[in-house]
Amino acid sequence: QVQLVESGGGLVQAGGSLRLSCTASGRTFSSYAMGWFRQIAGKEREFVTTINGNGGITRYEVSVKGRFIISRNNDLNTVYLQMNSLKPEDTAEYFCAGRSTSITNTNAENYDYWGQGTQVTVSS
Repeated sequence: QVQLVESGGGLVQAGGSLRLSCTASGRTFSSYAMGWFRQIAGKEREFVTTINGNGGITRYEVSVKGRFIISRNNDLNTVYLQMNSLKPEDTAEYFCAGRSTSITNTNAENYDYWGQGTQVTVSS
């Protein structure tokens, strides 16, 4: 069983930056594709970005492309989400997710492991 622990959320002004981190337990982190999703209360969880096992392939939701960057350090069992030029509409709870394959996927239903979530609030 893989456990994921996120950190780095908080309150930031529009135009600012935050970096989220997600650290996984276990020894086979490089075999897992990882993703970030976000959710606003009362709405469905939505895809933000994903990265494959070796970090060579990334995919982004259109509204964050060019502003957010996903990366990973397999030696540290950690995936990062660098969020720049933040907008109030980026306000949500952000979840780290992992799937038991190194191939990326944009569908939350295809992820096997989830973190507890971290709140990101962007003020205008």
